[in-house]
Amino acid sequence: MTNGEALVVRAAVKPIATIAKPLASVDLRTGEKVLAHFERADICIVPAAGIIGEAMLAMVLAGAFLEKFGGDHIEETSRNYRGYREQVNARFG
Repeated sequence: MTNGEALVVRAAVKPIATIAKPLASVDLRTGEKVLAHFERADICIVPAAGIIGEAMLAMVLAGAFLEKFGGDHIEETSRNYRGYREQVNARFG
């Protein structure tokens, strides 16, 4: 529930998992057992986490909007939203 002011979201992520040694693997060409190449390419997940967080927030807000105003088709949803806006404007000017 909001009062119409800007929506502020705070989020946190757990630290990314790190393993100290490469895992056992198999060379697909020879079939021999080998150690997998070990490299940390994702040392900063902030950019990816921000994109995922924004997408999830958009999905949650869209779900809340449809729960409040939803209908069987977009015209009905739009009509419900316009009616709500008119009611709020009439009440609070």
